[in-house]
Amino acid sequence: MKTIKNQVIIFILFPFLFIACQSKEKNQQESGQPNLLFIFADQYRRASLGFLNEDPVSTPNIDKLATQGVFFSRAVANHPLCSPYRGMLMTGKYPLSNGVIANCHSGRTAYGNYLKKDEVCFSDVLAQNGYSAGYVGKWHLDGPEPTKPGEKLVWDAWCPPSHRHGFSFWYSYGTHNRHNNPYYWTTHGSREDTVIVNQWSPEHEADVIIDYLKNNKGQREQKEPFALFWSINPPHTPFGEVPEKYKAQFAGKGFKDVLTRPNVRLTYNTELKRGDKGVERNIKYAPDYFAMINGVDDQIGRVITQLKELGLYDNTIIVFSSDHGEMMGSQGLMHKNVWFREAYEIPFIVHFPQKVKAKVEELMISVPDYMPTLLGLMGLGNKIPDAIEGQDYSNIFFGKEVSRPDKQLYFGSEPSDPSSGTRGFRNKHYTFAVVKDNNGKKFYYLYNDKNDPYQMENIWGKDLTFDKKMEEELDHLLKSMDDPWVN
Repeated sequence: MKTIKNQVIIFILFPFLFIACQSKEKNQQESGQPNLLFIFADQYRRASLGFLNEDPVSTPNIDKLATQGVFFSRAVANHPLCSPYRGMLMTGKYPLSNGVIANCHSGRTAYGNYLKKDEVCFSDVLAQNGYSAGYVGKWHLDGPEPTKPGEKLVWDAWCPPSHRHGFSFWYSYGTHNRHNNPYYWTTHGSREDTVIVNQWSPEHEADVIIDYLKNNKGQREQKEPFALFWSINPPHTPFGEVPEKYKAQFAGKGFKDVLTRPNVRLTYNTELKRGDKGVERNIKYAPDYFAMINGVDDQIGRVITQLKELGLYDNTIIVFSSDHGEMMGSQGLMHKNVWFREAYEIPFIVHFPQKVKAKVEELMISVPDYMPTLLGLMGLGNKIPDAIEGQDYSNIFFGKEVSRPDKQLYFGSEPSDPSSGTRGFRNKHYTFAVVKDNNGKKFYYLYNDKNDPYQMENIWGKDLTFDKKMEEELDHLLKSMDDPWVN
């Protein structure tokens, strides 16, 4: 009898509880501040956006974001590497200015190669202006304790609360490549309190985000808008760590069946002075790479469904991006950190149909521009830090004119010698890169992207006047940024 009575009470109260929950969300909607869900998948190349019909992938959820939102078709990773992208995203500055010049590990910490505590980051601005900010997934912006030359490098690092730049919800790790059994540090956990999970990391993180959105455990301030950053490690290596249900989509297919770009080479390109040489060893994993792409899209779809069910979808800006691409055999290379389109070009999609009309935008946007542009879209243009180097292009969302850049920087260097490595740029029709070897000798690469979209012919040396013009433009760009590489 007591059980039945309790059930009757619950039945009577349930509509009022549901209305109360709706009311809380409605209060936030009426505040005028949009939520932000910024998703970026590691090593996800632009060609693997399904609607482009380039790679053999199925990405219906990301496709819908693109077709209903603003697809920035010329977005690039100015330094196509994990930590530098994250540093540019968070600070609105280029690597030489924020100090994250290469991937963070213990061999580079002594050179200051990590995100500094005193930087005013994207998340700091959001937290200071009424947002409940959260971070889920791979961080890779802290410097592990330095190791001496010859000692084994340490890549992962715990991020203490004092270094989390306004993120009040934390479910993250520094860097590891354990897709099937990841571990995480939580908001209130200590360095020793790792949570180990036996689940594919994108799926588990989607579960965590769905719980965060439901907010049953007080993960966020209910009355505040949220800003959630989700860094998904796949499709980063190891490519083989992907659930069988996604692998099955490529059953019976080898790498030759799925790699259809005409610039794919099965042996290392000895003409290049930069790039990963492991093509013969790793190209066989191409089907698994594309399987991970499909799986990542699946998990993003789950989160979007939850936004809709909670009534949060219409007032949430959803961004999809990537920290760099993947060569996957193109040009005879694997992975990233080169100027070729497969590594350099990344997705950048901004979805907010409530206020922004769908379109394809050819603005030559760079990663340091993301922070000020999104702050502008969120009504926080007057809160953009003075020290940033990126530009606020938010007027582009509202059909207003902006001063469009004519080139995008390409950067690659070592923290031990910031004057080293590769510099270049991409303009409307050309990609230009100059590699400096350990002796200071320069090697030049120039491609006509309009006539040669797969960059199969290096035209440097065929028009000396044009070569000189490109080199002068590069020098002018680098001098304007006080780049020691010029000297």
